[in-house]
Amino acid sequence: MTTTLTKPPADAAPEPSKRTRGMKAARAGGQLHAGPVAYLILAVFSIISLFPLVWTAIAASRDNNRLAESPPPFWFGGNLFKNLDIAWNDANLGEAFFNTTLVAGISAATVVVLSTIAGFAFAKLRFRGRGALMLIVIGTMMVPPQLSVIPLYMLVAELDWTDQLQAVIFPSLVSAFGVFFMRQYLIQALPDEIIEAARVDGASSWRVVWHVVFPTARPAMAVLGMLTFVQTWNDFLWPFLVLTQTGNPTVQVAVAGLGRGYTPDQSLIMAGALLGTLPLLLVFAIFGKQIVGGIMQGAVKG
Repeated sequence: MTTTLTKPPADAAPEPSKRTRGMKAARAGGQLHAGPVAYLILAVFSIISLFPLVWTAIAASRDNNRLAESPPPFWFGGNLFKNLDIAWNDANLGEAFFNTTLVAGISAATVVVLSTIAGFAFAKLRFRGRGALMLIVIGTMMVPPQLSVIPLYMLVAELDWTDQLQAVIFPSLVSAFGVFFMRQYLIQALPDEIIEAARVDGASSWRVVWHVVFPTARPAMAVLGMLTFVQTWNDFLWPFLVLTQTGNPTVQVAVAGLGRGYTPDQSLIMAGALLGTLPLLLVFAIFGKQIVGGIMQGAVKG
């Protein structure tokens, strides 16, 4: 039995290369595999990004005398848990964590809800003066926050709110950036046809907000809530002015009181900074995947 081999015609297209197949797969919605150069670049940037946190942990595990030597230490010592315990007790970080979680949680929730409602109004509703009001909101973002410290402190003192948490909570209940952020998102993500269909079905404005706007804006709301929570958690200037370490401190105010003296104890300061950073790392570790997934889901157009 003989086997006949057929020769491909001369004008037949050559077999596509691996790179060409990869480009076609990417255009078709497939996955691209990173090469060694991409992994090398990602590794370098990861090391650079993690170095400040690792150095904070190394400094927190040493004593003040070793940190003053040259060259500084680049590996962990044996005083980490001792310094963490001293910082926790000296700075009253237990109460500070509770206060900061309360302040950041309330601020994040109110900013997300109010910014979504206001962003929907600026994006989809038609009313007189909408453009001028939006310009005013954007204009407030250009004013340095330090300029409002003196009049805001005078108001807080007049209300007798000094050294009370409401002095920190109330100024952070609204955000011009949040309004602008949600407006820009809803302009693209919320079609006018959906709102008109809800109106035809007899839905009121608040029902449209609850059943249409909030589900559509959920990815952006998650991102805005995370950004607001982190910003409020890390805020130092205003809480430092209106709160005290012995009254109702936040984490940043409590950490600022560590290591005071003629020679500041840098190891205790680093231990307090490490404790103040761990809750944010925990939040990102738990909710980071959901937030990124929400962003990707909101970016997909039907």
